[in-house]
Amino acid sequence: MDIKLVNIGFGNIVAANRIVAIVSPESAPIKRIIQEAREKGVLIDATYGRRTRAVIISDSAHVILSAVQPETVANRLTSKDSNEDV
Repeated sequence: MDIKLVNIGFGNIVAANRIVAIVSPESAPIKRIIQEAREKGVLIDATYGRRTRAVIISDSAHVILSAVQPETVANRLTSKDSNEDV
């Protein structure tokens, strides 16, 4: 089994094959998801005190906060996939 990793900023890395969604934290439903994850103890804050710009939801119901834009994380994810196809 090959584990693909993606950098989510500040040297933090997430298993790419476990990512379900990468979303912006602006909407009320996403804010609710973040709050519920905090209460359940499954929130991972990888922002290093900076503003949250991307919320990554994993298949294990963990919610990961990143200070990198969702588009940037997605580009890093797709660039890793395209490099392995070569």
